[in-house]
Amino acid sequence: MTEFHYSVDADGVATITWDVPGKSMNVMSFDGLRELDTCIDKLLADPAVKGAIITSAKPDFAGGMDLNVLAELRDTAGDNPAQGIFDGIMETHRLFRKIERAGMDPKTHKGGKPIVAALPGTAMGIGLELPLACHRIIAADNPKARIGLPEIMVGLFPGGGGTIRLAYKLGAMAAAPYLLEGKAQEPKKMKAAGIIDEVVAPDDLLARAKEWVLGAKDSDLVKPWDTKGYKVPGGAPYHPAGYMTFVGASVMVHSKTWGVYPAAKALLSAVYEGLQVPFDTALKIEARYFTNLLMNPSSGAMVRSLFVNKQALEKGANRPDVPDERVSKLGVLGAGMMGAGIAYVSANAGIEVVLIDATQEAADKGKSYSTEILDKGIKRGKVTEDRKADVLGRINATTDYSALEGCDLVIEAVFEDPSVKAEVTAKAEAVIPETAIFASNTSTLPITELAKASDRPEQFIGIHFFSPVDKMMLVEIIKGKETGTRAVAKALDYVRQIRKTPIVVNDERFFYANRCIIPYVNEGMRLAKEGVAPALVDNAARLLGFPVGPLQLVDETSLDLGAKIARATKAAMGDAYPDEAVDEVVFWMVEQGRLGRKSKAGFFDYDDSGKRLGYWPGLTERFGRLDEQPELTEVQHRLMMAQVLEAVRAYESGVLEDIREGDVGAILGWGFAPWSGGPFGWLDIIGAARAVEICDDLEARFGPRFKAPQLLRDMAAKGETFYGSKAKAAA
Repeated sequence: MTEFHYSVDADGVATITWDVPGKSMNVMSFDGLRELDTCIDKLLADPAVKGAIITSAKPDFAGGMDLNVLAELRDTAGDNPAQGIFDGIMETHRLFRKIERAGMDPKTHKGGKPIVAALPGTAMGIGLELPLACHRIIAADNPKARIGLPEIMVGLFPGGGGTIRLAYKLGAMAAAPYLLEGKAQEPKKMKAAGIIDEVVAPDDLLARAKEWVLGAKDSDLVKPWDTKGYKVPGGAPYHPAGYMTFVGASVMVHSKTWGVYPAAKALLSAVYEGLQVPFDTALKIEARYFTNLLMNPSSGAMVRSLFVNKQALEKGANRPDVPDERVSKLGVLGAGMMGAGIAYVSANAGIEVVLIDATQEAADKGKSYSTEILDKGIKRGKVTEDRKADVLGRINATTDYSALEGCDLVIEAVFEDPSVKAEVTAKAEAVIPETAIFASNTSTLPITELAKASDRPEQFIGIHFFSPVDKMMLVEIIKGKETGTRAVAKALDYVRQIRKTPIVVNDERFFYANRCIIPYVNEGMRLAKEGVAPALVDNAARLLGFPVGPLQLVDETSLDLGAKIARATKAAMGDAYPDEAVDEVVFWMVEQGRLGRKSKAGFFDYDDSGKRLGYWPGLTERFGRLDEQPELTEVQHRLMMAQVLEAVRAYESGVLEDIREGDVGAILGWGFAPWSGGPFGWLDIIGAARAVEICDDLEARFGPRFKAPQLLRDMAAKGETFYGSKAKAAA
């Protein structure tokens, strides 16, 4: 398979064209790197060739390294994987350094052949690292293109020389947003930042690149860091200004990662050490830190869940084999916060929407939610007035159910009351086509029970959005006992249309996400009731990598909602209900009028603007405070196992059919420790035997909710992992 094509024109300018077969965007593989190496050797060996243009045959330059390859790199690196990975990375550095030096004399820096990168569109990851090794970067003026180094977003850092080259080129402070935040911008902004050299009209891209090659002088080819006496902008780490940069960067990294994400720390270390040594030594330092990162199970787990598995689910990994079911006209019943959000994301994706509520005023208010989002986009320069008009023109806000005629999918988003849901189901089914699919956006009510209100239970399904709909990427699709395959396909195709990530689960109270989230917040409240300091509870969670602790999460979602769910769950479960101790906290807080952030009073005190001021002392006054606080690890084990064991039970019972969905859903749905790759990824990292040991200890001290599932015990006995085929097949 040829990924790079080499040709030479009559003027002696070679064009190396990147064009990976069968892919809409180029991604780099090790085979591709070897092909590129061969092209560069051919270029440098031919005296008739004056220089080269590296470009793409596709609308974009490259999406980065093939992370499927990186995900498998450790397992394919031989008996000494660290050495194998390091050697492979150094081969990439050798190739990019060959491009950078381009055959020039090592002492005089003369005689090299100019090599220019011509970027027609997006260039991400190694798609920017390769151009950074070229002598000039020219990009087409394409406002939709994005150029950047986003590796930090999937638990890595730029390991193809991008970390060191960008730090050397811009200085540590200026490079930080692009390295530590994965900031990607359009070409003109990247030129203003000094990362690329020119932006030209798309039709002029290759002509301008050729013009530069033919006119380049020896001095144009020499990188600043290869010149004698080069000083890094902003100062080296031992310079006063540089020292302050790294002090600030260290604080910033720790404040954002809480020490649990290895990539940011490794990146910062590579830059700090790399700026104090010669450039070639700095590349070795980068390679060592990158090798260390790939050997860390956290990075592999993040890549697997945040890229490989997420991408597979978005492409329909578990979609039934039925014809295309994309939605052309959508009905949304209920124009409250959820319904309004569903209407916006659907209209924004090009779908015609009928938004229905009991009064025209309520329906119009729901549509105004889209207006507010679009107006914010206009202020930020991301949305045009024409775009706003198009999106709003697709939303018909009304009280008239007859407007649902022709809808191929209807989503009800009314109150969590079965009788109300049954009423709107009947009204909609009286109008919509016989072939239409009906979905309930419920977070807790069993789909099988709700489907009893439908005349077509095989066409009834759950589509559970997370709030706020326009920002949360996960959508949970729930199959009732009678839900048919076409309904599942319709839901999956719709979620893909609105560019979100779907997971499919079977019906049971709380489904998957809430089944795991509720024990997490409940365990936090149990701890607080037992006298554990609220700050210890929340910070223990944040030190595990959760975006917010359980007490803060309750405040954000509201305590009266928690009380409502508790009463409904207790009514359904009867004597088997396990959370009486938690209810004492929740019901008492609600009685005090402390409903969370929305009432500016909850586990936290708030000022008039809703800003948290600190934990409310009344909680400690009511339930007391332990003189001797528990160890941090004990609190963390309780918070972690409360969620993880529910994930395993969901998989063991068949609610969850695919551990990939369990991991991706946990990270996107409630921010489950992304560094771990999700609950199943975390269990694989610590091992089933260690997990059972923790469970046995917690069960003996705190009760049966921590009892290890039999599946986990069997895996521990056999030394299996969740991502191992035997355990997966057994479940």
